[in-house]
Amino acid sequence: MSVGRELADAHHVQEHAAGERLDVAVSVLGLLADRTRLALLAELGRGEADVTTLTEACGAARPSVSQHLAKLRLAGLVTTRKDGRRVVYSLRHGHLRRLVDEALNVADHQIGALPPHD
Repeated sequence: MSVGRELADAHHVQEHAAGERLDVAVSVLGLLADRTRLALLAELGRGEADVTTLTEACGAARPSVSQHLAKLRLAGLVTTRKDGRRVVYSLRHGHLRRLVDEALNVADHQIGALPPHD
């Protein structure tokens, strides 16, 4: 295979990977675009918690919280572990915590008419 062809193939793979990356990012942001799920993720950003704690923190009904947690778990955004009979949830990684924090910071700026900054 020629060097030119190899470079073209590598470029095509990068474009495909970039497209997949954008698709996954859209999916993650779509999951965050729900008030209950965003509240759950914000609470989990403070540390791991069980369903009872998360229900109290976000103010939604327990069945609703359980359904939202199931979606977040299936999407790979939260993980679970057993603590006796309780299921304890946590964020899969710090990137998600920072993403939620930044979304809430943007909201603070818009609500409080705060000046822009880096």
